[in-house]
Amino acid sequence: MAKPLFRPQRFLRRTQFLLFFLTAAYLMTGSLLLLQRSRLVLQQGFRGSSSNQAVPVVHVLLASGSIEARPAHKSYIVPKVLMNMDALHGPTAEQKYGPRWLMMRNSELRQLRRRWFLELVDEQEPFRAMGTQVLKHTFENKGTYMGCFMDDPREKSLKGTVFYDLRKMTVSHCQEACAERAYTYAGLEYGSECYCGNKLPLTTARQEDCNSECKGEKGTICGGVNRLSVYRLEETWARPKQRQLAGLQASSSRGQNIIYRGCFKMPEDLTHALPVFVIHSNLTVEMCLEFCSKKEFSLAVIRGTQCRCGFPTVQFPLHNGTDRSVCSRLQNVSSPSQVPKGEDYWFVYQTPVQDTRCTDRKFLPTKSKASVALSSFPGAGNTWARHLIEHATGFYTGSYYFDGTLYNKGFKGEKDHWRSRRTICVKTHESGKKEIEMFDAAILLIRNPFKSLVAEFNRKFAGHLGYAADQKWKSKEWPDFVTTYASWWASHVLDWLTYGKHLLVVHFEDLKQNLLPKLREMVAFLNVTVTEDRLLCVENNRDGNFKRKGTRPQGFEPFTQDMKDLINEYIVTVDKALKERNFPGLPKEYLPR
Repeated sequence: MAKPLFRPQRFLRRTQFLLFFLTAAYLMTGSLLLLQRSRLVLQQGFRGSSSNQAVPVVHVLLASGSIEARPAHKSYIVPKVLMNMDALHGPTAEQKYGPRWLMMRNSELRQLRRRWFLELVDEQEPFRAMGTQVLKHTFENKGTYMGCFMDDPREKSLKGTVFYDLRKMTVSHCQEACAERAYTYAGLEYGSECYCGNKLPLTTARQEDCNSECKGEKGTICGGVNRLSVYRLEETWARPKQRQLAGLQASSSRGQNIIYRGCFKMPEDLTHALPVFVIHSNLTVEMCLEFCSKKEFSLAVIRGTQCRCGFPTVQFPLHNGTDRSVCSRLQNVSSPSQVPKGEDYWFVYQTPVQDTRCTDRKFLPTKSKASVALSSFPGAGNTWARHLIEHATGFYTGSYYFDGTLYNKGFKGEKDHWRSRRTICVKTHESGKKEIEMFDAAILLIRNPFKSLVAEFNRKFAGHLGYAADQKWKSKEWPDFVTTYASWWASHVLDWLTYGKHLLVVHFEDLKQNLLPKLREMVAFLNVTVTEDRLLCVENNRDGNFKRKGTRPQGFEPFTQDMKDLINEYIVTVDKALKERNFPGLPKEYLPR
């Protein structure tokens, strides 16, 4: 009886083993297919990005070097500029001011971070796929290739205008940007960075060291790691070929770049304040601008036959100008002895050259002990404030989000994780108890809500530097936008007044009208010491690249009376809350009357 049952038992055992083997083989095959698909997704970048892709921690590279600033980690925030925070009379802790679309906005920002990771991986793939293929420099451009040079961060030769483009950088794009600013050389690095200047780098490098492919032009070289592909801009492209007069151009086609700064009195030590000069009997404004641009100075100062070049300094701050007629009266003076005592006035012009004394920035050499937020409602000038802070302190600012457009414009802290504490402060538009209490201190930037709403609506439909189309303002989206966002403008300030630990309140309008005093206050709050000349450099570069381009709608009033009544109620509420907390109230210029 046992023998007949033995065969079925053996068959069942073999079947179990076979089923186990098939199951294991199936799982292994599925795993291999999943790995292959994951590799394909990473190679495809945005096209194959997964919504469930985890956000990686950005690798940390500690910066080196020194600057005339005291790192923020050496002591805590300066107490004299930090206001005491108690409970605010009004909204309770349980109230949620943030509108429902804020969750959608945060979701979009998280997607940007995920896509950024995929783009970083995608940027490395072309070189793996190319194998031994040799990339060549393109000569289909409007400049002469000078060679591959070493980029010494301590002694930069191309230290003029700098910009980045992680997706569309090309040789011609860099050359055009440098030529537009009257530079002689254009250098490309890391495949996505462009540098301009008038001096060729001193140290050459091996040609094979320049091996980074341009992000916007396959098969073309744009420098390498600490290596510059340098081009000399053609004279016919940068400016018309004209006869030279004592080192000056007789005229210039760049009249559209002339910026008149005013009529100013010269300091007593003229040689120290404006060290470079030239004298010419037929001197023109264009000739003086051309001369000072070639010497890489941001100011061209002219009177009669004399042209001087320099930067704004403590001795020559450009703060107390006089009427243009005073300088016009002195234009025909041929000798300094003929100038009446106390009336040594000159015309001052801005050259296309960027003032580079405050453009070098880096990450904090060691992690900061305090996490400081730069908080504002969207459209309140946060990007502009970051530009001012970075150039004043010499340290990058971070961001709670990631914006590739801002990274391309030089905000390298965008890519750094906001918790890294390697940045001097962190941009955020968040509100709510949990989000606010993650920071130890904050600069709270407040702007006129009417202006903020318009700026954010423009950004939403036309980017950081554009204007929304006329039909957008007349559509249903605008009134819905005002209804939702106006409440957020108020709740954002109220939440930070309620939950913020240490606050410095800065009004956008005050910062715009009194830049240097307010900037000194912000820098002191961040516990950084800077020189006065560096602050004057920031003032000289105050606008950066953040003015909107295109045509501003003329004579169009986007706010209805109902909208104005709604926003004015929020203005009164916020003004009252600020004064109750012993902060300055809102500027009188937009308080309802």
